[in-house]
Amino acid sequence: MFTLTLITLTFLLAGFVKGVIGLGLPTVAVGLLGLVMPPAEAAALLVVPSLVTNLWQLFAGPRFGALAARFWPMLGMICLGTWAGAGLLTGGSAGRATVALGAALVLYALVGLGRLQLEVSPLWERLLLPIVGAATGLVTAATGVFVLPAVPFLQALGLDKEDLIQALGLSFTVSTLALAVGLAHDGAFGTAAIGRSALAIVPALAGMGIGQWVRLRVQPGVFRTCFFAGLLMLGADLVIRGL
Repeated sequence: MFTLTLITLTFLLAGFVKGVIGLGLPTVAVGLLGLVMPPAEAAALLVVPSLVTNLWQLFAGPRFGALAARFWPMLGMICLGTWAGAGLLTGGSAGRATVALGAALVLYALVGLGRLQLEVSPLWERLLLPIVGAATGLVTAATGVFVLPAVPFLQALGLDKEDLIQALGLSFTVSTLALAVGLAHDGAFGTAAIGRSALAIVPALAGMGIGQWVRLRVQPGVFRTCFFAGLLMLGADLVIRGL
């Protein structure tokens, strides 16, 4: 009963964060669940609600085809990187995966709190797309979190707000599918795991709807600061627990 309640509240909170700032569902969900279960199990619970919410975010915008054509080198390498790292999140490496997850959260929080204004030129974009994709895939395979380095990279391209939200949805959708394939290959995402993950759709969507309502009424800068500060503490706790 405690675990079910924790899962429900976690995905309600994770969906809320995603509704407010357009990202954060996997980070919050895997980060909090990682306190009470192995990262592989937490990542398996994430797959279905992440896929549903990201498809919602992806197809809400008008430029799916153009963005897919622009970013396909990154998207393809996300898949290859995730599958190349298969096994990092499962098996006997759970302790190392917990440390890796915590370190990824700390790094992401520091980037967010620092509000770094990075810029990537069109030439460097073409060169970096496959590199960023491969790195994101490996981080996904090791931690179940797929925000680094894809999110800072996409934010540095100077996309307008709607294109950025849709590009993030595209990247997250591909990462979720690649992670699901990798977990299934390792035996961590079978029929039972799919069923448990599907139960998390309702709180995730409810939280996302509430977050979108709040986004229109609260300054996003204040919320982002609180969000990243919380991630910093959560990541540090996971690193200490995993050592």
